[in-house]
Amino acid sequence: MSPEDYESLYRARVGPLTRQVFAMTGNWSEAQDVVQEAFVRAWQHRASIDRAGSPEAWVRVTAMRLAVSRWRKQRKALIAWRRTGPTHADAPAEPFDRELIAALQALPQAQREALVLHYLADQSVAEIADSLGVPVGTVKARLSRGRTALAAHLSVSNREEAQHV
Repeated sequence: MSPEDYESLYRARVGPLTRQVFAMTGNWSEAQDVVQEAFVRAWQHRASIDRAGSPEAWVRVTAMRLAVSRWRKQRKALIAWRRTGPTHADAPAEPFDRELIAALQALPQAQREALVLHYLADQSVAEIADSLGVPVGTVKARLSRGRTALAAHLSVSNREEAQHV
């Protein structure tokens, strides 16, 4: 990958990839950090990315894996912080509806990832299966279950909001 190709990829995809990771993590600054780290790694591995196929897919998968890895490492620290006092509230400029992000966060990680890749990254079921390394049927099941669970979460939120009005 030439420096020009890399710069073009970065300019075209940094915004959409950051929004996709934000939808997965619910934390805007974390999403920005993860996407930046993924692009740094893409530059470091640009020779192997050329052979692998789609540079955008490589960066997206790397960003998603980094986000999951960070979440796993921070889980114990977050539990400790919650025991000792109030949590830090993120105040990002949110590009999505808070209710949608909250509903996505309530879903299992696999379903959330499939929904974000399909509806926000505009990937086909086959592309998602390829990037996640799972069968097409698994992706279809995750999408179906994720849509059902997401609808249930959103309808519960709407009912609660209507009761408070």
